Amino acid sequence: MRASSLPDSKYLPAYTTAALWGLLALLIAHLWLYPVTSSFWVDEMVTAFVVNHPGHPSFAIAPQVPESIYYWLPRIVQSLFGNSEIGYRAPSILAMALALYLIGRLAVRLIHAEAAWLAIFACLSLRWFNYFAIDARPYALGICVASASLLFLIRWLDHGRWANATAFLALAALLWRVHLIYWPFYLILAGYAAARLWLGTTQVKWLQALGVFAGLGVTLIPVALKSLSVLHEAAAHVITKPPDFRVFEHEIRWTLVLSFGGGAWLLGRILRWNRSARPSSPGLIAALWLTQPVALFAFSHLTGNSVFIDRYLSLGLVGTALAATATAAYSIPQQHWKTAAVFAGLGALFLTGHGNYPASRHERSDWRAAAQMETELAFDSATPVICPSPFIEARTPVWHPDYPLPGFLYSHLPFYPLKGKQYLFPFETREGAEYATQITPDLAHTRRFMIYGGDANVRYWRKWFAARPEFEQWNVKTLPFGDVSLAVFSAPGTS
Repeated sequence: MRASSLPDSKYLPAYTTAALWGLLALLIAHLWLYPVTSSFWVDEMVTAFVVNHPGHPSFAIAPQVPESIYYWLPRIVQSLFGNSEIGYRAPSILAMALALYLIGRLAVRLIHAEAAWLAIFACLSLRWFNYFAIDARPYALGICVASASLLFLIRWLDHGRWANATAFLALAALLWRVHLIYWPFYLILAGYAAARLWLGTTQVKWLQALGVFAGLGVTLIPVALKSLSVLHEAAAHVITKPPDFRVFEHEIRWTLVLSFGGGAWLLGRILRWNRSARPSSPGLIAALWLTQPVALFAFSHLTGNSVFIDRYLSLGLVGTALAATATAAYSIPQQHWKTAAVFAGLGALFLTGHGNYPASRHERSDWRAAAQMETELAFDSATPVICPSPFIEARTPVWHPDYPLPGFLYSHLPFYPLKGKQYLFPFETREGAEYATQITPDLAHTRRFMIYGGDANVRYWRKWFAARPEFEQWNVKTLPFGDVSLAVFSAPGTS
C-alpha cells in the first residue's frame, strides 16, 4: 500500500506514517517471514503431493482434495525453485499481502476514508489470518480472491462501469474453484447487490445485474456439480463433530471486535476525542463477519457432517477485521485515525507475541525433525518403521498393508523421506491390530524398530507393542516433536 493512498497524512506528522510502516514491517517479519522455513504440517505435505503427482489415482478416495486452482501457483514455484518450504508458501504470502491491501480499500469504502491502516492491523491481530498467510494451502488465495471480488462488485454498483463488472465476474467465478467450501460467500455477493438495487443506491439496472449474475451462475455449474458429487460421500471425510454454541461463539472471534471498539472508546476518553464517524455499510460488514460461520454451522447440523473448522471459516476473517474496525470507528475522529492505528499495531504485536508454541514454527507438527531423527536412529534401510496414516480415509478396504506408495493416504512420507523400511498402518487403531500381530515376530527379530506419526496414534501403538511379551525387556522411549512423535523400541543391549 503506497503512503499516498492514506489520505489523512495531512493531519499528523510524518513520523506517524513511518511508525505505521515500521509496525507493519515488524509484524510481517515476525509473523510471516520468521516461521516460513519451519516444518510442513500434514496438509501442506498434501499440497506437495498434489503438485508432484497430479491426477494420481489414489485421490479417488478423496476427489475433493486436488480440486483447486490454487495448486497451479505452488506448481509454478516448484518448477522454478524445486521443493522447499519457502517456495511452497510464497504464493500464500503474496496472496495475503495483496489481501491486506484489498481489505484496507474495503475499509475505506465501507467504514471511513482513513480506516485502511486500522483494518490492516485488525487483520494482523487475528492468529488465523497470519497462519493462512504462510500456509501452503488454498486459504490465503481464497481470502484474496473473495476480497477482490467484493471490492469490484462495490465499484461496479457505485459507478456502473463494465470493466468493474467484468473483473467481478471473473474473480467471483474463480472463488469457488479455489475451495469447494467457499459457497456461502455467494450469498453475500448476491444479497448485497440485491439490497443496493432494491434501495436504488446504484447506477446499475436490475436487468444488467441479473445478466451478470446469470453469467456467473453459468460459470459455476461445473463446480456445483462437483460439489454435489463430493457431498454424497462427505461423511467419509468428517474429522470433528457438529459444533455447539460455545464453539460457534469462539469461532466468530467477537472478542476482537469488542476489544477494538472498547479500546478506541477508552483511547478517546484518555485523549479527549469528541468527534466520531459512522460506518456507511454496517449490514454488509455484519454479513461478511457472520455468513460463513452461520452457514457452515447450519450445514453441519442439518447434514450431520461437520465442516465447522478454522480453515473452512477463513473467509469470515475478512468480516471480523472489518467489524472490529467499524466498531472502533464510532470513537475515532477524522484526524486521529493514524493515532488509533498505531495503538492497534502495538496491540497486534502484543497479542500475537504470546502463542501456545514457538513463534519460529508455523505449526505444532514438526514432521521434518521427527523424520531426521528417524534417519539418525535407523541402522539401515531394513530397520522397521511403523507409519500410521494421518488421514481419516485410511480405512479398510481402501487401506491394506500392501497399499502402494506413493499414495494419498501416506502423502506425508515423500516430502520428508525416512531411512527405514515402512510398515503402513491405518488411521483407525482398531483396524491395525491384526496386521500388528502378524508383523510382531518380524519386529522381535530386529535390534530396533520405530513408530512414526501423529502423537495420538504413536501413543496407542507404543502401548500396544510394549504390552506384548516379546518386547517386555526392550527399552522404549518416545521422542516428541510437537504433536508428532517417534517411539523407539530397542532390544536389550542395543546402544
